[in-house]
This record gives sequence, C-alpha cells and structure tokens, in this order.
Amino acid sequence: MGRLIDFTKGHGTGNDFVLVLDPEGQLQLSPKEIARICDRHFGVGADGLIRVVKTESSPEVAHLLKDAPEAVWFMDYYNADGSTAEMCGNGSRVFARYLTEKGLVALEDSQTLSIATRAGVKDLQRNMAGFAVDMGRWKLGLDDTLVRAGHLDVPRPGQSISVGNPHVVVALADLDELRALNLHDAPKLDPQPEAGANVEFVVPEEPMIKNGVGYISMRVFERGVGETLSCGTGICAAALATRHWAGAGAPNTWQVTVPGGTLGVRMFATEDGEHIGLSGAAVLSFEGQIDLDTL
Repeated sequence: MGRLIDFTKGHGTGNDFVLVLDPEGQLQLSPKEIARICDRHFGVGADGLIRVVKTESSPEVAHLLKDAPEAVWFMDYYNADGSTAEMCGNGSRVFARYLTEKGLVALEDSQTLSIATRAGVKDLQRNMAGFAVDMGRWKLGLDDTLVRAGHLDVPRPGQSISVGNPHVVVALADLDELRALNLHDAPKLDPQPEAGANVEFVVPEEPMIKNGVGYISMRVFERGVGETLSCGTGICAAALATRHWAGAGAPNTWQVTVPGGTLGVRMFATEDGEHIGLSGAAVLSFEGQIDLDTL
C-alpha cells in the first residue's frame, strides 16, 4: 500500500480546488507533492489545494482563536505550484460548502460561519447564489506600476490593491482587447512586488452602471497558478479599482463577469472601516483517492 489520501474536487465559477480533510494536522505535503496533485496532466488537476484542518491544530493560525474561538476550521490554502497564499475568495466558498456538506459544521440560513485563513478570520453566510464571504478590509496601493502582457501594444498602468493578498488591476480599452490578451506567460510588472501579485485586466460594460449596479468583465493571471477561469480576491480587486477610477457617485454593488461565470461584489461600511463582500456559487464535483507514492 502506498500513501493514500482521500480528496474532494470542488470549484467556484471554474476556479477549482482539491480539498483534503486533515483535522489534526498530521498530513505533511511538500510543495512538490502539492504541485503534482494540482498538475492537470499527471495529477488530479486544480488551481489550488486546500487542507481542511482544525485551527487549534495549526500553529500558524492558532493564535486567531484568542479573539475568534468560533473559527474552528482553518483553510490551509496552496497555489497550484505548491506555494502558500494568504486568502482565496472562491476557495473560501468551496471550503464552506465542504464543511457543511460533510457535516463538519451546521450552518442555518441566518447563521455565520467563521473560518481561519492566513489573512485572518473570514465570515461566510449562505445566500441564493451559494455563499457570501466578508473578505474584510482592503487597502489601495500605489498606482505607478507598469504592466506588460502578451498582445498589449504598450505597457499599461496598473492599480495596486490588497484584499488580503496583493493585486494589480489594469484597465483595457474594450472586450476585443481583453479577448486578444495572451496570458500564457506571466505579465511583467515594473516595479515587481517582492511577494508577486495577481494581475487583473478589466473592461467596463457599456453602460457601466445600470440601476445602481456596476458591470465589468475581467481576466486574471494568478501568481503561482497562471490564468484561471475565476479569482475571488481578483474579482474584488477589479471592482474596487474600477470604482476608484470612476470617482464620486460610483456604486458599491458590482457584477463581475469572468470566463467561469459571474460573481457579486459589495462594499459596505463597518465599525473598523469599509469591508468588501463576495458572493457566488460553490460546487463539490467529485471524490477520489490519491496514492502519493505514484505521483
């Protein structure tokens, strides 16, 4: 017998993940093993891997229980190349779907599920689309980043935004330019952020605002992954950047269309500052077993 682990495959608007239950934090996966599991030719195939582990069993985040004892579960998230990531918006909704469908937590429609992440504690609730997650506070960065990408004739200015993880958002002229974009290779950023960044390319619809809701389309290159069909934190960053560019009077509710579907974004005031929320579908696709010794 090899090193067998059970897994569940899930996705949020095509942004897909391998989930592995490890309540006591006993499973040790190397970056190489994670990358192999996520490989679409030799492994299961995914944009990332999520280890489902109890927060108290995770020294990295156990301190969060002091102020948030309700955050029993830790979303231990890894990019497809095996590197760690602070937060994943689509992943958090799939994580919530996993916890509830596997009976690890009970969540009524009016209740809140708190989970631990490397970006702190995040709160989720059920909604008609699937789940809504409060991504917390965000931070506007510098706007002096130049972005080069395939099929862009000249470098374009990018807006830096942190949504628990780093992003650079670029506005394009129209949908034709967005479709023609070549994201097989990573966009080049100048200056290059020390920790890297996800890069979003955005086009507003025409008209951009309808009945008080903003509409944009987006493609994204995720650090450590490549182009993905969807990126929850990137969707939030794209909506925030577009609202920033639009100026006074821009809405706080957005619909963002990505290759994998459409998600909702909402900016709202709280006692500790403005938060941003993300809502959309979360699906568990299938289950299986991996023999780590054959990877």
